[in-house]
Amino acid sequence: MSSARPVTPPGFTLSDRPPSAVASADVVALAVLPGDGDGAEGPELGPGSAELADDLSGVPDLLDVLASAGATGRAGEVTELHGVRRDDALVRVLLVGAGAATPDDLRRAGAAVVRRTRDAEHVASAVSAVSGPEGLAAFVEGAMLGGFGFSLHRDGPEHRPAATVTLALSAGSDDDLARAVARAGASWLARTLATTPSNIKTPQWLAEQAVDAATAAGLKATVLDEEQLQRRGFGGIVGVGQAAQAPPRLVRLDYRPGRRLAGSRKPRHVVLVGKGITFDSGGLSIKPGQAMATMKRDMTGAAVVAAVMAALPAIGCPVRVTGLLPLAENAVGSRAMRPGDVLRQYGGRTTEVTNTDAEGRLVLADGLAYAVDELEPDVLVDIATLTGGIKVALGQHLGGLFATDDALAAALEQAGSRSGEPVWRMPLAREYAGKLASKIADADNAPGGPPAITAALFLEPFTAGLPWAHLDIASVGDSPQDADEWTEGPTGFGARLLLDWLGTPAPLDGVR
Repeated sequence: MSSARPVTPPGFTLSDRPPSAVASADVVALAVLPGDGDGAEGPELGPGSAELADDLSGVPDLLDVLASAGATGRAGEVTELHGVRRDDALVRVLLVGAGAATPDDLRRAGAAVVRRTRDAEHVASAVSAVSGPEGLAAFVEGAMLGGFGFSLHRDGPEHRPAATVTLALSAGSDDDLARAVARAGASWLARTLATTPSNIKTPQWLAEQAVDAATAAGLKATVLDEEQLQRRGFGGIVGVGQAAQAPPRLVRLDYRPGRRLAGSRKPRHVVLVGKGITFDSGGLSIKPGQAMATMKRDMTGAAVVAAVMAALPAIGCPVRVTGLLPLAENAVGSRAMRPGDVLRQYGGRTTEVTNTDAEGRLVLADGLAYAVDELEPDVLVDIATLTGGIKVALGQHLGGLFATDDALAAALEQAGSRSGEPVWRMPLAREYAGKLASKIADADNAPGGPPAITAALFLEPFTAGLPWAHLDIASVGDSPQDADEWTEGPTGFGARLLLDWLGTPAPLDGVR
């Protein structure tokens, strides 16, 4: 079966002309703002509206159109005009609510535009012109990700996003646009990898995709196979993957900033570790059938790390970053690890496996221990669809954040807020550390509740006291429906957050 990805995101261009003057556009989009907000006046039209009647024919009074439609200007609201022409061709005109023109509002507006313009050739939009570069970036993210699709249909996808989106009357620069496209493109790649079926997405296949993306971006890539993992003592990765027909892998991706970005001093070093379970049956502690329905996306953390690493040159990251992707399939079979087995993790720490469905922490632990032993990191960050407990705690709109360093936690929280991928800091409550005790090993892998906290506490000893953050994104790993820039299915949550953080001038400011 082909692993081709036939749905591609729109291309984006900038123009200083009003959208109605972009001659090749078959769709024109203008912003609508809520007005004074107290109901005394109706919504207001954004940039480009004054030129519309001069450039196109058959344009009615736009304020009358909005009044007739009951439009309010709320973010993502769309009113469409009919009968508007350029010469002999019909042109669709969309009046799009931009709300208060915050980044979140403009992401919603961008997603609304792309959903209303499926299969269009060229959309010219002045919606982002109501804001500056931050608004432009948010609109691009919404317009790219709201149109995400994946299809293995024999005849190709039923619909595609618009081929080209021109950002008219934009205040942003080419650099602003390139960074926005890189961030959104990383999320697109992470979603694509997470959506790929597991009969295609073996650990070897996912390793190849990560290496291809990284090398295309100029990064160094190394892959350890099952024999190397066994020989070097990666007991967690080997143990989780030993029953699967497709053997495990560990991918290492290395980014180093140039002198212009890093400055004269040696750049500090961040290591990202992403959980890469290409399918999670639960192992011998098998999941109920319905709980397995989304488990092809249990490698979202690894997909996010791979996509982030490939985008680092485009965003101008000023610190050194290494990405580690421990990849395995948690299968059922005669060679599967059993409840009661004891694994020796990388570095020697032992784990009693009392639940084979608590496997993600086993591969993450090996990755973290390897980073400490081999890479001399200044900061560790792992990301994983790790526990159902975080979904119970936070619902489906917030990711979980655990951290041992307040400055690191604050930086990630702020990046999440800016990027539209919000996280909530959870406690590393020592009161529950005793639950990890095992009579025969250094720790029990499934000590019980509160499950998100005890999972984080399990990982902490593998960080050797370094500044560390753990992102549990099981709460936001899937979207139940299309909403704003999210599309039904795997979300790739975390790529924009990490790129926002790593793209700041000093990501590790204040981190001890």
